[in-house]
Amino acid sequence: MSTSLALARDRMVERAVQSRSVLARGLPHWASGETGDWTVTPDGDWTGGAYVGELWLAHVLDPARVSAADARAALTLMLPRTDHRTAFKGFGFYFGAAAATRLVDDAGTDKIALRAARVLVDMYDERLGLIPLGEDAEEATSVGAAESSIDSLQAIALLFWAADHTGDETFDRIATRHLERVLEIHVRADGSVVQSSTLDPSNGRVLRTHTHKGYDDESTWGRAQGWAMLYAAHAAVVRPGDPRWQGFARRTIDWWTTHVPEDLIAFWDFDDPAIPDTDRDTAATTMTIAAALRLAHALGEGGAPYRDFAERTAHAVVDRYLTPTGDTDGRPVGMLTGGCFTRRGTVRQQDAATDVELVFGSYFLLESLMILTGVVPSGRI
Repeated sequence: MSTSLALARDRMVERAVQSRSVLARGLPHWASGETGDWTVTPDGDWTGGAYVGELWLAHVLDPARVSAADARAALTLMLPRTDHRTAFKGFGFYFGAAAATRLVDDAGTDKIALRAARVLVDMYDERLGLIPLGEDAEEATSVGAAESSIDSLQAIALLFWAADHTGDETFDRIATRHLERVLEIHVRADGSVVQSSTLDPSNGRVLRTHTHKGYDDESTWGRAQGWAMLYAAHAAVVRPGDPRWQGFARRTIDWWTTHVPEDLIAFWDFDDPAIPDTDRDTAATTMTIAAALRLAHALGEGGAPYRDFAERTAHAVVDRYLTPTGDTDGRPVGMLTGGCFTRRGTVRQQDAATDVELVFGSYFLLESLMILTGVVPSGRI
């Protein structure tokens, strides 16, 4: 086990523990890169489950310091979102509730996770062959009822978990159809990813594709690539009998490994002409670490190169972007800097943040460090 990664893991747990002080205001969304002060959302928005997930991971490492009750209390703040019709809520209720049942025997979060999963099933549109973003999606004011995106893969981990937890094949069928359709639309032939698509609501035909959070419609936004890698690899772990998911995971991760800078930290968009004088995105980078570890597990002995890539990338992120113990500038210990929501000016005001700590980027780094240091078994989450 790498001592430096274990120390980084412990610093991140310290950050998660100290961040409980903001829960009276809401759940962490992003934090200033200069002060570490959190911008919060009252119900967690789409990101809140990442912080709840960090508390569950901290509980696994140090249950005397972070109890299951602490994590459940934070999850309670997300309850107003349980019935919202948005594909994005699959992220929060998987990492904040469903994954907890795989980590902790007495998590007591399955009913919450199942309620959220049933709404996703109800949202499935047979004509489109997928779950549309939904009228409660954070981008609902700027998209139509037949809009999709690679981000909507956030639904599938929760649905696969619900299928396994209940034995109800409906969850599995919807997750599989949604995953297949979204990957087929948004993964290009070379393995890169376009973020979004507009479909014909009558028959599901793709009318156009675009990347509304990246540099331009044709570019490869780092986090779009991240969602494709992460959820294709996740499916390869939980549904190992279907070779399609390994195939998509390999293509998208291999594209990343051949296009990421030599220092392994991605720019916010791979096609920004200002590179190297533009923002990095550590959140997309830590999503890649988590995806590579999942694919490595799915491949067994053949996955060693992906685990090695994940470990090297984790070291690069920790060495350059994780605040150390005794930081003389007063920032909190264990804070992941260098996150970029997007540089596009058309996003919601609460997402207009660059060079910050993004709570989901922190979650994926902590999850990966837990796996790389042997606290959480590979393939468990």
